[in-house]
Amino acid sequence: MTDQTDQTDQTDQTGQTGQAQESERALRPRTAPPVTAPPPRPLGEHRRWPRSFADRLSAPLPGVRAMARLAREGALRPSPQGLRGIAELPFAPGPLPAVDTATVAVTWAGHASWVVRIGGLTVLTDPVWSRRILGTPARLTPVGVRWEDLPPVDAVVISHNHYDHLDAPTLRRLPRRTPLFVPAGLARWCRRRGFTRVTELDWWESAELAVPGREPVRFDFVPAHHWSKRSLTDTCRSLWGGWVLGDRRGQRVYFAGDTGYGHWFKEIGRRHPALDLALLPIGAYAPRWWLRDVHADPEEAVQACEDLGARRMAPMHWGTFVLSAEPVLEPLARVRAAWERTGRPRAHLWDLPIGSSRVLAA
Repeated sequence: MTDQTDQTDQTDQTGQTGQAQESERALRPRTAPPVTAPPPRPLGEHRRWPRSFADRLSAPLPGVRAMARLAREGALRPSPQGLRGIAELPFAPGPLPAVDTATVAVTWAGHASWVVRIGGLTVLTDPVWSRRILGTPARLTPVGVRWEDLPPVDAVVISHNHYDHLDAPTLRRLPRRTPLFVPAGLARWCRRRGFTRVTELDWWESAELAVPGREPVRFDFVPAHHWSKRSLTDTCRSLWGGWVLGDRRGQRVYFAGDTGYGHWFKEIGRRHPALDLALLPIGAYAPRWWLRDVHADPEEAVQACEDLGARRMAPMHWGTFVLSAEPVLEPLARVRAAWERTGRPRAHLWDLPIGSSRVLAA
C-alpha cells in the first residue's frame, strides 16, 4: 500500500538552473501541507462498506510457504528458559486515581486494555477481562483492575477484531447502551450482540461523544500496519487501526491498538501534532521474519513514538498473553534500553506495571 500523504516540493529560490538546481531540490526535505480534519461523523449511523479492506494492507499476508516454515521451525512460544521470568512480570494494582473534567489519567489493565479517563469520561480500550482467549494459554498475569472496581464506562474503543483485542465475554458485561467506537465493517458484529450505540469509522474520520456533566471527547480513528480476521471466511472484512482521544483543552492520548512499524506514524503525527501520550505495543514480535509486518518490536515502538512526535510513551501488548516466541521479560528490557539511547527524559517512558496508573500534568 502506498503512503497517502500529499507532498509538495519546496520552492527553489537559489537562482540555480539546470542539473545543479534539480540535484539540490532532490536533496531537500519535502513538506506536506497542513490537513484540515473533516467534521465529526454522526454517532451510531448505519453505513455501507466495501466487502474487503485488503487493499489497505501495508504488506501481503503470509502465504503457504511462510506457514510451512513456521510449522517446521515450531517457534510459536518462548523456550522454557524464556518462560522463567513469569514470576517477575510487573504487577502492582492500585486504586484508580481521582479525576475531574480537566484530568487525563491512564491505568493499564493488561495487554492492550487501558482505562483512560479524559474529559470526565471513562473509556476502555480493547477491553479483555477474560482469563483465556481463543488459541492461547491462560493469562500470565491477572487483570490489573477488577471489573467491580471500574467506574461506569462511558465508551469503548476497539482497534480490530482479533480475539486478544475484541473479547465477546468482556463486552457482554457492559450495558448494551454503552457507546462503542469501532473500525469500519465491525458495527454489524456489535449490533448482533445487542449494542445499540455503535459508531464505525474509516481512517482519518472522527466522532464526538458528549455526556451530560462532562466535557465532549473526540474519537479519531487512524491507520495501523495490521490486518483483521476472526473466522475462516472474514479475512480483512473489517478495518483495523488506532485511536486518538482528545478533549476540549487540547489534551490527546494516542492508542495504537496492534500494529507493525511503518510510514503511518509520521502521518498520524502530522495530522495530530503534539500528542501528550502514545500507548504503543512492544510485544509479540518473535520470530521476526513472521511478525515484522504486523507487530512492532520494542526498538520500533520507540521509533514510532519519535515519528509521532509524542511527548510520552506507555508500552503495552506484553506480559499478559503468550502470543509469540520472545522471552516474557525481554520486551521491557529492550524498550528501556531503546528509550535510554534516544536521550529523552526517563520520566517520559511510562513503563507501568499492570494495574498501575499515571496522571498527565495539566
